[in-house]
Amino acid sequence: MSTSTTEDTGRFAWFRSLGQKGRRAFVGAFGGYGLDSYDYWVLPLSLVAITGYFGLTKAEAGLLGTSTLLMSAIGGAVAGVMADRFGRSKTLVITVAAYAFFTVLCGFATNYETLLVFRALQGLGFGGEWAAGAILVAEYCKPKYRGRTVAFIQSAWAVGWGLAVLINTLVASFADPAISWRIMFWTGALPAILIFYVRRNVEDAPETKAQPRESGTFAKIFQGPILKTTVFASLLATGVQGGYYTLALWLPAFLQTGRGLTIIGTGAYLAFLITGAWIGYVSGGYLTDYLGRKKTFTLFAIASALLIVAYTQIPNGANTLVMFLGFPLGFCMSAIFSGFGSYLSELYPTRLRGTGQGFTYNLGRAFGAVFPGLVGFMADRMGIGGAMLFGAAAYGIGVLALIWLPETVNKELE
Repeated sequence: MSTSTTEDTGRFAWFRSLGQKGRRAFVGAFGGYGLDSYDYWVLPLSLVAITGYFGLTKAEAGLLGTSTLLMSAIGGAVAGVMADRFGRSKTLVITVAAYAFFTVLCGFATNYETLLVFRALQGLGFGGEWAAGAILVAEYCKPKYRGRTVAFIQSAWAVGWGLAVLINTLVASFADPAISWRIMFWTGALPAILIFYVRRNVEDAPETKAQPRESGTFAKIFQGPILKTTVFASLLATGVQGGYYTLALWLPAFLQTGRGLTIIGTGAYLAFLITGAWIGYVSGGYLTDYLGRKKTFTLFAIASALLIVAYTQIPNGANTLVMFLGFPLGFCMSAIFSGFGSYLSELYPTRLRGTGQGFTYNLGRAFGAVFPGLVGFMADRMGIGGAMLFGAAAYGIGVLALIWLPETVNKELE
């Protein structure tokens, strides 16, 4: 008598294949990254109001965003080491608590300097959450589903972004700009609710828990053949995030000052962008599994650079075209991120995965922060739209870095 098993090949087989514990980890990581996104977007959406309230120059406003990204490099590197030493789920709880706490404190800032410090400290948790959450889920995945599964985690960024735009529109409709930006920062307490879920329901993958915990692993990602991986993975992350965060920080200000829209008026424009972003995250995940990691990165890096040029250089009076172009722009600039969680997880062995992934992704965020900072310094000379072209140039760095990195599609985690 023989028995046979039929492999699950349904549309959501990737989710069912995680098992009960893996699905709980997915929910925890999805919520953590979505609320991480929400807390990040509070600043760009409030930047015009904050600039007016404190009387800031564009360079000072840009520094608020740059400081967050710079500190996220430290937070990501530290969280990566913590994930390898203490576990993924414990680190996830700590990072969520950190970014929620400092986001709320930003709402109580009495001057620019205090806001700058609180926003920089928010970057510690902001950088660390992704390192813990993406690895947590990647280690539950089957190799053939890893790209799309982790991409769905990435898609939580668009969900958090959309929620922030919705709440910001509601707050702006009844609150004076002098207080509305504070209210937005105070709503950053929402992620605290997620902590209770993660603590009660989420645990590391069995294979990960069986691995011996190591201390002092940070130096090991700079030794032997792993050094090359660390250098070029960091450059890849620098290029992709330099382009993305140029848009993330300055796009709302570009729409309001460059295109003459109100806070409420930007809602439709951002809706096209965010819808494209969510579809891009999900579609990009499938493409990373079918085309491979490197081809997908290259395709969307080139497309994103071209679309930044097109979006920012459309002549005045063509605002409708700007609105509709937001969909492909959001799609491409987000689809490129779909492969990061799976790709960086596959580049490092289990004992160094948290450290390597946390360091490279967030070092790229720190170096990438130079590009939105340049926009702030050059906006007075070139206009915000003209200065945003630095973001297009950043994507070229990512494409070049891929030359020295391996393809890892369908790789079993070591």
